[in-house]
Amino acid sequence: MQLQPDTGLLLGVRYLPSPNCDDRPEGASIDLLVIHGISLPPRVFGGDQIDRLFTNRLDPHEHPSFEEAARQRVSAHLLIRRNGALTQYVPLHKRAWHAGASRVEGREHCNDCSIGIELEGADDVPYTGRQYASLARTARLLMRHWPAITLRRIVGHSDIAPGRKTDPGAAFDWLRFRRSLLPVGSPRRTRLLP
Repeated sequence: MQLQPDTGLLLGVRYLPSPNCDDRPEGASIDLLVIHGISLPPRVFGGDQIDRLFTNRLDPHEHPSFEEAARQRVSAHLLIRRNGALTQYVPLHKRAWHAGASRVEGREHCNDCSIGIELEGADDVPYTGRQYASLARTARLLMRHWPAITLRRIVGHSDIAPGRKTDPGAAFDWLRFRRSLLPVGSPRRTRLLP
């Protein structure tokens, strides 16, 4: 997987453009990676409902849980399906509308400085090995291109919107994910990262 810097697109990744994005504010730097969890309907995986949500084509009458979701104008930069497959909705240099009302280290509006990755899942359903592998590959690539995204600058949606959001949930194994980002043989791989 490679990033095409001029377009902000990942080469070899399915691209389905979302209208729910805009330019980042002038002077904003990318220094945060936000991990989310999503399923539509809740706890149901597969199908094209997430694609339709992020492209404003979700039918509010299709399922009771879609009524509110269909009115929202949201997106993420990337989605990782249960099988590890990636879909990109927003070029990485653009601002996706994934974090909503949010705050990190005293700074509000996390969409301005972040890349948002959705994992197809639910708070209490274990994520798959393929998802962890795909997420680790993607995060390492992003960290190379934006060195300000460090292990400490990778957070869950619940970390930046506490009380409002719970994803990626208790089922997400942060220790497993963080260890996968460290070089093999690193002494930090064997202990819990702060």
